[in-house]
Amino acid sequence: MSKPSTSTLRIIGGQWKRRNVRFLAVDDLRPTPDRVRETVFNWLQFDIQGKRCLDAFAGSGALGLEALSRGAAGCLFLEKSGVQAKQLQATLKELGATNGDVWTGDSLTLLSRITEPFDLVFLDPPYALNLWQPVMALLAERQLLAMDCLVYVEADKPWEELSIPAGWEYFKETKAGSVKGYLARRV
Repeated sequence: MSKPSTSTLRIIGGQWKRRNVRFLAVDDLRPTPDRVRETVFNWLQFDIQGKRCLDAFAGSGALGLEALSRGAAGCLFLEKSGVQAKQLQATLKELGATNGDVWTGDSLTLLSRITEPFDLVFLDPPYALNLWQPVMALLAERQLLAMDCLVYVEADKPWEELSIPAGWEYFKETKAGSVKGYLARRV
């Protein structure tokens, strides 16, 4: 079996601005495009410093790494692929990031083991699996969302088709090609 090739992505802002980081180029892994990340982190510029973050379907780690670069207190990365999780751990080590933790396994299973709430959640699951609703429901059920928690949801369809549980609304939206990004909060 051949080893997956690596690709790179650029961190847009913060202490690691312009640093290229590697990730494995595997099927179904689509890092959040630069333009979308730039928009999202412009929205979050006053809401990220010192916050506890969750990158629920980490993949390349683009969202969580960008958050750490911009002053998040910490980020928990959940990644199902063992080889991608190892690459993400290597990236954190290479950056000297001691406030990032990578857990390997199914995100729904791993979320059931977490006990402390997050201030900011990045939710970008594989689109075909339609996991937006079950993850949002589990986060609420397990009380893993801090009082003023913001959730960034990335999808390939309109918000209304994501079956997000009642009590959530998006207040910012962006689009790049088929990628739709929503910044949401509880109402």
